[in-house]
Amino acid sequence: MAVQLIGIGTAVPECALAQSQVRDLFLAEPDLAPLTARLIRAAYDNSAIERRHTVIEDFAGGGGTFLDPESRVIRAPGTATRNELYARDAPKLSETAARRALHNAGVQPGEITHVVTASCTGFYAPGPEYRLVRDLGLDPTVEREHIGFMGCAAAIPALRSAWRICLSDPTATVLVSCTEVCSIHMRSSPDPDQIVASAVFADGAAAAIVTARTPGPGGGPAPSRSLELTGFATALTTDGEKDMAWIIGDHGFEMTLTGNVPRIVGREVRAALAPVIDRVGAIDQWVVHPGGRSILDKFEQAMELDESALHRSRSILRDYGNMSSATVLFILADLLGDPTAAIGERVLVTAFGPGLAVESATAVIAARQPDASVPSAIERAEHSARS
Repeated sequence: MAVQLIGIGTAVPECALAQSQVRDLFLAEPDLAPLTARLIRAAYDNSAIERRHTVIEDFAGGGGTFLDPESRVIRAPGTATRNELYARDAPKLSETAARRALHNAGVQPGEITHVVTASCTGFYAPGPEYRLVRDLGLDPTVEREHIGFMGCAAAIPALRSAWRICLSDPTATVLVSCTEVCSIHMRSSPDPDQIVASAVFADGAAAAIVTARTPGPGGGPAPSRSLELTGFATALTTDGEKDMAWIIGDHGFEMTLTGNVPRIVGREVRAALAPVIDRVGAIDQWVVHPGGRSILDKFEQAMELDESALHRSRSILRDYGNMSSATVLFILADLLGDPTAAIGERVLVTAFGPGLAVESATAVIAARQPDASVPSAIERAEHSARS
């Protein structure tokens, strides 16, 4: 039985800011120390990001809660005010991405049996998984679960949950949703970690449809291609617990993202992924969460990859920034839409979360399964091994 990711939808806020525009806002802060100014220039100019989307329209226009309209000084609203923006805007982004995923998968809302959501940039209850059921008009008996505060890597555990649901229930069709509103936690600070966070994180939502069912009439044309999910793995690095962290502060969530993170990735990722690569063999398509340019550079060096291997990750980073858990689904959407990516190519998806946690998934680009009796990639591999 093949469990397939059959459609992805994405959404971003309408407000898009050039990286230089955000940099100049921070450089214009009063009484800025020369060292802080140098850190801001280095973080923004070396980010490999051209633009990011945000729900904070203050930065693009006349100011407001986050920017004084007269002095242009960046304000520091409390966590409650920031979380109100999350509760206002995250559900809209989630719904838009989910409706696009349903359309792209050729699935009707009434076919969804389970909802799995992931987010780490805000809280409300009833939560994101509840809101999606209500906002999409899903059956109220749809089973729901929410994965919270797992950071940038959370999309992979969310897909893993969907995969396991479908393996245990072949009639299931799972909606996976990852929505992050990172920009509400931006603030002016001389702290290097906060400067880096303000320079790379952005807002976005992505949703995916995962199922083992055969194509139905659906809400749109059934896709001709899919990603057959073949396995998942997780590993913790030997250190990094204090180098990547995410806690709740009085003026927003506070990010710890030290300069050691790329070095830890470069030193340990090869060993962390070795069992995965031993299981699936050579990788044709690499989908690596772009936590930042230096993380991609270190990953590329550690895995001895050609400089073109991470072009999708670098393109999404350039055009959208780091949208935390939603980002790898943006990259997978790009992969599914690329006609040069061939049926049968093996895909490795990996992302890094607080700890450091290395989460990974493997998949095969497949034709949309026309018949449940057709063996999956896993079953074909097992048959080949026996023979």
